[in-house]
Amino acid sequence: MNTITRAQLAEAIYAQVGLSRNESAELLEDVLERVSAALEAGRAVKISAFGTFTVRQKGLRVGRNPKTGVEVPIMPRRVLSFRPSQVLKARLNGEAVPAHDD
Repeated sequence: MNTITRAQLAEAIYAQVGLSRNESAELLEDVLERVSAALEAGRAVKISAFGTFTVRQKGLRVGRNPKTGVEVPIMPRRVLSFRPSQVLKARLNGEAVPAHDD
Protein backbone atom coordinates (compact mmCIF):
# COMPACT_ATOMS: atom_id res chain seq x y z
CA MET A 1 0.00 0.00 0.00
CA ASN A 2 1.51 3.31 -1.08
CA THR A 3 0.98 6.55 0.80
CA ILE A 4 0.42 9.78 -1.07
CA THR A 5 2.51 12.57 0.42
CA ARG A 6 2.08 16.33 0.44
CA ALA A 7 5.00 16.60 -1.95
CA GLN A 8 3.28 14.24 -4.39
CA LEU A 9 0.03 16.20 -4.16
CA ALA A 10 1.88 19.48 -4.73
CA GLU A 11 3.65 17.94 -7.73
CA ALA A 12 0.29 16.81 -9.16
CA ILE A 13 -1.06 20.35 -8.78
CA TYR A 14 2.06 21.66 -10.51
CA ALA A 15 1.65 19.21 -13.41
CA GLN A 16 -2.09 19.63 -13.93
CA VAL A 17 -2.78 23.27 -13.05
CA GLY A 18 0.39 24.88 -14.32
CA LEU A 19 1.32 26.86 -11.21
CA SER A 20 4.95 27.00 -10.18
CA ARG A 21 6.14 24.33 -7.76
CA ASN A 22 6.25 26.86 -4.91
CA GLU A 23 2.76 28.17 -5.72
CA SER A 24 1.44 24.60 -5.93
CA ALA A 25 2.89 23.76 -2.50
CA GLU A 26 1.47 26.99 -1.02
CA LEU A 27 -1.96 26.27 -2.52
CA LEU A 28 -1.98 22.76 -1.04
CA GLU A 29 -0.90 24.04 2.38
CA ASP A 30 -3.62 26.73 2.27
CA VAL A 31 -6.32 24.19 1.43
CA LEU A 32 -5.18 21.81 4.17
CA GLU A 33 -4.99 24.67 6.68
CA ARG A 34 -8.54 25.80 5.84
CA VAL A 35 -9.86 22.24 6.18
CA SER A 36 -8.07 21.84 9.52
CA ALA A 37 -9.33 25.18 10.83
CA ALA A 38 -12.93 24.32 9.90
CA LEU A 39 -12.69 20.95 11.63
CA GLU A 40 -11.09 22.51 14.72
CA ALA A 41 -14.05 24.91 14.86
CA GLY A 42 -16.41 21.93 14.81
CA ARG A 43 -17.70 22.49 11.28
CA ALA A 44 -18.13 19.70 8.74
CA VAL A 45 -16.10 19.80 5.53
CA LYS A 46 -17.84 18.41 2.45
CA ILE A 47 -15.85 17.79 -0.71
CA SER A 48 -18.22 17.10 -3.58
CA ALA A 49 -17.87 13.64 -5.14
CA PHE A 50 -15.35 12.70 -2.43
CA GLY A 51 -16.91 12.76 1.01
CA THR A 52 -17.57 14.60 4.26
CA PHE A 53 -15.25 15.08 7.21
CA THR A 54 -16.97 15.68 10.55
CA VAL A 55 -15.91 16.04 14.15
CA ARG A 56 -17.98 14.26 16.74
CA GLN A 57 -17.85 14.14 20.51
CA LYS A 58 -17.29 10.83 22.27
CA GLY A 59 -18.42 10.68 25.86
CA LEU A 60 -16.78 9.27 28.95
CA ARG A 61 -16.69 5.49 28.91
CA VAL A 62 -15.08 2.65 30.80
CA GLY A 63 -12.38 0.62 29.10
CA ARG A 64 -10.59 -2.45 30.28
CA ASN A 65 -6.89 -3.30 30.26
CA PRO A 66 -6.83 -6.58 28.28
CA LYS A 67 -3.85 -7.95 30.23
CA THR A 68 -4.99 -7.23 33.76
CA GLY A 69 -8.74 -6.77 33.36
CA VAL A 70 -8.58 -3.53 35.36
CA GLU A 71 -11.25 -1.02 34.40
CA VAL A 72 -9.94 2.37 33.29
CA PRO A 73 -11.94 5.50 32.49
CA ILE A 74 -11.56 6.75 28.91
CA MET A 75 -12.01 10.51 28.95
CA PRO A 76 -14.38 12.37 26.62
CA ARG A 77 -12.77 13.51 23.38
CA ARG A 78 -13.46 14.75 19.88
CA VAL A 79 -12.79 12.39 16.99
CA LEU A 80 -12.58 12.90 13.26
CA SER A 81 -14.95 10.91 11.06
CA PHE A 82 -15.00 10.54 7.30
CA ARG A 83 -18.03 9.47 5.31
CA PRO A 84 -17.27 8.75 1.65
CA SER A 85 -19.65 9.99 -1.03
CA GLN A 86 -21.67 7.62 -3.19
CA VAL A 87 -19.44 8.64 -6.12
CA LEU A 88 -16.27 7.63 -4.26
CA LYS A 89 -17.82 4.36 -3.07
CA ALA A 90 -18.82 3.49 -6.64
CA ARG A 91 -15.34 4.29 -8.00
CA LEU A 92 -13.69 2.15 -5.31
CA ASN A 93 -15.93 -0.77 -6.19
CA GLY A 94 -15.56 -0.40 -9.97
CA GLU A 95 -19.22 0.42 -10.42
CA ALA A 96 -20.87 3.04 -12.57
CA VAL A 97 -20.46 6.45 -10.99
CA PRO A 98 -23.83 7.95 -10.00
CA ALA A 99 -24.57 11.50 -11.14
CA HIS A 100 -24.18 14.06 -8.39
CA ASP A 101 -25.89 17.42 -7.91
CA ASP A 102 -23.20 19.36 -6.03
